[in-house]
Order: sequence, then C-alpha cells, then structure tokens
Amino acid sequence: MNILILGSGGREHSLAWAVKQNPKCDRLIVAPGNAGIAGVAECAQLDIMDGAAVVEFAAAQSVDFVIIGPEAPLAAGVADALRAAGVLCFGPSAAAAQLEASKAFTKEICDASGAPTAGYARFTNATEARAYVEAQGAPIVIKADGLAAGKGVVVAMTLQEAVAAVDDMLGGAFGEAGAEVVIEEFMEGEEASFFILSDGTNILPIGTAQDHKRAFDGDAGPNTGGMGAYSPAPVMTDGVVQKALDEIVQPTVDEMARRGTPYQGVLYAGFMIKDGQPRLVEYNVRFGDPECQVLMMRLGAQALDLMLACAEGRLSEAQVHWADDHALTVVMAAKGYPGSYDKGARIGGLDALPEDSMNMVFHAGTAFKDDHVVASGGRVLNVTARGDTLAEARESAYAMVDKIDWPEGFNRTDIGWRALG
Repeated sequence: MNILILGSGGREHSLAWAVKQNPKCDRLIVAPGNAGIAGVAECAQLDIMDGAAVVEFAAAQSVDFVIIGPEAPLAAGVADALRAAGVLCFGPSAAAAQLEASKAFTKEICDASGAPTAGYARFTNATEARAYVEAQGAPIVIKADGLAAGKGVVVAMTLQEAVAAVDDMLGGAFGEAGAEVVIEEFMEGEEASFFILSDGTNILPIGTAQDHKRAFDGDAGPNTGGMGAYSPAPVMTDGVVQKALDEIVQPTVDEMARRGTPYQGVLYAGFMIKDGQPRLVEYNVRFGDPECQVLMMRLGAQALDLMLACAEGRLSEAQVHWADDHALTVVMAAKGYPGSYDKGARIGGLDALPEDSMNMVFHAGTAFKDDHVVASGGRVLNVTARGDTLAEARESAYAMVDKIDWPEGFNRTDIGWRALG
C-alpha cells in the first residue's frame, strides 16, 4: 500500500515509525514531515488544511490510505474531502470532529448521552462570565470553546486567575477559538488518557496513558501541550476502563451515530478518576501528543492493521495484542516554551542514540539546516523507551536524554512520578 500521513510533529513521527514496520506499507509519504520523519519516510510539501489539494496529491501519488494526524485538518473537513473522492482515510468528519473543535458541543453530547462530566456554563459575554466565576468561587476551570493548540484551558486556583482567564479569552487572546468560553467545575482526582478506535458503530480500546501538562518538575509552571507521558496508566484499572466504555465512550459513539454524524477514527478521552469513577474532562479527535509516542512504541506494526480495520468498518473483527510492557517519553522543549522561545539552535548527539523497538527519539519540532538537525518549534524531541517495568523504561529514556547535546533545551526530570513516586 501507498500511505500518506498528514502532519509534522512527534505524533506523526511515531505513527510513521509504526506504520513503516508493517509489511503492508510499500511506500510512506508524510506531509510536511520534519527532520526525524525524513529518516523513515518521504516528506512532501502540501497544504494539509486544503482538502482539495490533499485529494489531488493522493491521486497523483497513487495513495491508498491517508492517516490524518492533527486536529485542525479534521475540523477543516479534510477527511470529508477524501471520503467524497473515494480515498480510504483514518480520521473523523468535520461534523464529528466538533467533539474536539467545540467544548460546548462535547458538553451537549454528554448531556444527551448521560455521560458523567463536570458541571458547566457557556458564555460569550465577559461581564456575565465574570459574575458566574465570582458566584461559583475557585478553583474553577476556564476553557476556550474552540481549538487553541492544547493551550486554551486554565485551571484557576484563585478568583483573580479565573477572572484574568475570562478576560484574556473573551478579549481575543485565542482569536475565534475564545469567542465563547466554557466554565467548568473543578474536578478532583487523578487524570488519565484513554484511546479508543471507533468505526462509527463499534469501539475498540487501544491503550491508556498519563500525560504531564505542566512545564516543570512537580507539576509546577504553566500548562503546555504535554511534557511527557507513559503507558499504561495504573489508575485505569479494568473496572475503571469498563465503566468508561459503558458510561461514557459507547454512549457518545451511539449519540453521534443517532445524529447522523458517525464517529470514525481514534477518540482520545481524558478522564478525571476519583474513587474508581471516571468523569469526562475532554475529548480529542486524534492521537494525543506525546501520548501517541508511548502507544506506538507498544503497538508497533499492528497500529496500521488497527487503523485500516477502523477505516474499513471492520473493527468488530479486530483485536489488540499487547505485550506486558511499559513505555515512557520525555519531551525536550526549547527554553521559554510554552511562552516565547528561540529557534534554530543545533542539536547534537542524536546519531549516537539507538533506534529500535525499545528506544526511539521522535522528532516534534526539528528541521535540517546546513546538514545539521536544528530546533524549529517549542516541543522539539520526544525521547521514548520501552521496558519490562515503568522504572526500566524511565531509566532508558533519561539515559538517552543525558546524551543529547542541546543547551538551549530543557525537560522535566520527573516523568512517571505519579506511578513511580
């Protein structure tokens, strides 16, 4: 098969790495890709937000299957354009992608399907939103309704923080994404990520992970797109998984089908778990980043078979074969991230690192300049390892981090602390 993956981050590098291991993959193209992806696939320049351009490219390159990595092209309807042209693709329609593109839409689906989630209210008026916040008190959660690249959520521990977040979002800090805000009750518990494939009717759980959103050790500092992750998440016990599937995920998929907008693709459900009861924090309509990296390390070549079964409506026949192992990824980011940061610094030491089924450095924000790998984004490298235990995986990942020569970068040193102490 000729396969096209859309995207340029660590998620797409790990997807490409897994897909390339499968003998069904004859040719792999990633658009636009990055310096690391160029080592496993052909990289192509293509406007991945333009459905017509993607369809035209797929036809010209005899592409059999398209995997859409990021959320923005999904919300823009690229999957719809491909399906309309008869191209097999992995990723939900624009209508189904509203589960991530609109926090308010997700709350409506939860209300309709009875899925347990945080109490909430919606506002477009800052004065009304401030009054609501003051009436509710802190801690409280303020979310930009639309897509804000993982940064449109403020967990406000004080009223002052909450009011500032409302003013920022409704004042235009996130553009159209913040034209409406969803204000939620603060949920206590432990957060975990659950990944489920859906072909519109059937669902298949494909793994759990735990992300680390704060920039610095001890969960301090600003929220980021994610500074590291590990899989599996111990808090997602068999009992919690079954409750999540029965009370939240399957009812969501059923409600989407009932509305005539069946959900096809991966559903990334973020839960807050307290006393064995999961409640929905949010849905994302694509693999998480950096959670995808640890999932792909553990799934390997079967990831392609599972995505094909999902796209072809054969999910009821599919099975996931898990090794009894663990994976952990450490994000190396440019100093200053998630605020302003410099680009262009050279990164050394990568050539000396192992690249195999147990150890990989997935590139998130890199480019080539004068034959050297340079940093070109905020989150730059995902240093990922597998082990028989989580402690082994962590030891291997940090041993690789220590060999990377990039003074302009930083990373957390405590990924996995919730599970390992």
